[in-house]
Amino acid sequence: MYSVNVIILKCTMIVPSETLLLLIDIQGKLAQSVHQPELVENNIKKLVRACAVLDVPVLYTEQYPKGLGETVAPVKELLGDLEPIEKITFSCCATEPFMKRLRLFNRNDILVAGMETHVCVYQTSVELIEFGYNVHLVTDAVSSRAESNRNIGIHCIEKAGGSLTSTEMAIFELQRVASGDRFRELSKIIKE
Repeated sequence: MYSVNVIILKCTMIVPSETLLLLIDIQGKLAQSVHQPELVENNIKKLVRACAVLDVPVLYTEQYPKGLGETVAPVKELLGDLEPIEKITFSCCATEPFMKRLRLFNRNDILVAGMETHVCVYQTSVELIEFGYNVHLVTDAVSSRAESNRNIGIHCIEKAGGSLTSTEMAIFELQRVASGDRFRELSKIIKE
């Protein structure tokens, strides 16, 4: 007789008061060498702008900036005074300053975007899941240099228990209501 392991994944709705946006390593030449760089950068900018409207905090990391460069200017400008968390580990969770800052926000739902999907994004997402966080991978805001690596990263994060979402889906899920000034502002962001 064969035994079958069944994993039941529970998708949970995100709300602004419980959510944080994590941007991983959107840096220098790497950001331009990934699969569909313009689409990914544009969606990351939409997420940052929407999170400002929705009062969702943002954390962002830079992998060895001396070698890979800083966060790309169009994204960094939107982040204002926020300081990046520098790291040399692939998983953000293996960098103590990251974990300290993350815990300060006391948010359980983490929207994840950035690069590269099969390395830093994957390892961070899996460790966040292991620590009990709900990971919501923004699939149109992550990428790798090779599309195949992007796809396997997304697949493995979902298999580990992460929920898949898109930029538009996440923004409207956080908003919930199709009325009011906030909705109008978010609709403009989505359409850009």
